[in-house]
Order: sequence, then C-alpha cells, then structure tokens
Amino acid sequence: MYARLRQLLRDELPVVLVTIIDGPGIGAKLLITADGVAEGSLGHPELDRIVTRDALAELEAGRSGIRHYGPEGQTTPEDLVGTPVVRAFIETWAPPPQMWIFGAVDFTAALGKVAKVLGYRVTVCDAREVFATRRRFPMADEVVVSWPTPLFERRGNTLTSRDAICILTHDPKFDVPAVQGALATSAGYIGVMGSRKTHSKRLERLAEVGVTQPEQLERLMSPVGLDLGARTPEETAVSICAEIIARRTGRMAPSLRDGHGPIHT
Repeated sequence: MYARLRQLLRDELPVVLVTIIDGPGIGAKLLITADGVAEGSLGHPELDRIVTRDALAELEAGRSGIRHYGPEGQTTPEDLVGTPVVRAFIETWAPPPQMWIFGAVDFTAALGKVAKVLGYRVTVCDAREVFATRRRFPMADEVVVSWPTPLFERRGNTLTSRDAICILTHDPKFDVPAVQGALATSAGYIGVMGSRKTHSKRLERLAEVGVTQPEQLERLMSPVGLDLGARTPEETAVSICAEIIARRTGRMAPSLRDGHGPIHT
C-alpha cells in the first residue's frame, strides 16, 4: 500500500489515506484514489463504503481531518448510541490547482507570477513557437506550443472545479477553439480577456460554431477580472486572481463582466 501511495504522490495524482486512530480496528488503513478505487479495509464493507464516500468529498475540497463512525459505518447520532466509536483520520493529498493560460502575451507573464504565489501549477499555451518559450515565461511549470484543441483533447479531463482557464488572446483563430475547449471541461473559472465590444463579437463567432447555450456562456467571465481600475499587466493579473478567489469562495465582488460602459475611464 505504501509503495502504491509513494508512486501516486510522485506522479502528482490525488489520493487519500484513511487510518483508524481510535476504536475497533485501530491501525487499519484504506487507500483511495480519485476514481474511487480502494485498497485495504477498515474492517467492515459498509464502513469502507461510507468512508470512501466521505474521503472523496474531502479530497475534492483539499481537506484532511478526523471523522467519527460506528464499526459498521454508522454515521448518525442515534445509530451510534451503544456502539464503540471509530475515529478515522482522513489524510488527503491533492495536487496543486491548475491554471491554464492561453496566449503568450505580456499579461501572461504577470498572471503566471501571481498565480504561482497563490499555489497554482501554471501552464502557458500558444501555437506560436517564437513566443511560447521558457525564456519569456520562466515562472510557468510548463510551456506548451500547441493550438488549444489538442491540449484539451489530451488533458482537459484533468481539470476540476479547483482549476482556472484564462484566455488572453485576441485572435479569433485561437480564442474561439480555446473557449470551446474550456467550456467542455469542469474548470471552476473561465476568464476571457477583451473589451465588451470584443466579447460581443466573440459571442457571434461562438454562435457560428454552435456555442449558444446560455448556461454555457454564463460560465465565461469576460471582460475578465474584478472592477479594480487595473491598467498594467500586473494590476490586471491581481484583478483576475482576485476574481478567481471571489468566485471560489462565493463572495460578492464587482466583476467587470457584470458592469456597463468602458473598462477604462
């Protein structure tokens, strides 16, 4: 089990190790991967099932902690009356959240720096080999020379609600497929740079390729960022990351998308 855990951690794959730290079966362990496959046992099939369910929820939230159960998976107070309590330590290892930035532009370098401070694994993608270089984006964990569609086809399924996609290009040949690919993922944040006029034209181009569902388009944060009056690439990066935080925590904050008039006064 520990060899399996070590390999998963080396591969930066999400995993949970549950250990009974008090009560019947003390020391028993259950190793659970993100797809719900479990190895080991805590002593009862129903306890294994209930703990696996809870462990996956904790993994999604990136939390570790102690849960209390009955020896057969009981969870409600009335079911626990008269039974020994099992204390299980749920220890999660979630990989860092991902930020995919499309477009090797000046704003990309600033956004990548701020994202790294917040703990993101940053991927920069651009089809222009002369611009998408390590020298220009040393802060990135990965620089990919590619059009958006192949990247999404290969790895779009790895994106979850913890992850962010930022599309900073103004080239329809690039940003339309980038938006299409982003909407097909489970990413929690999709930001698209541009003025209100630019975004209006982008919506027309998206309609031409069949992207018209309101619930899909509502996921797009464009113009991108909070309405902080940002002008420089660094200030814009702060406003984008602040918007990501506000969306994740459910706090009310003035997004540019929900405003009116020019972005800059």
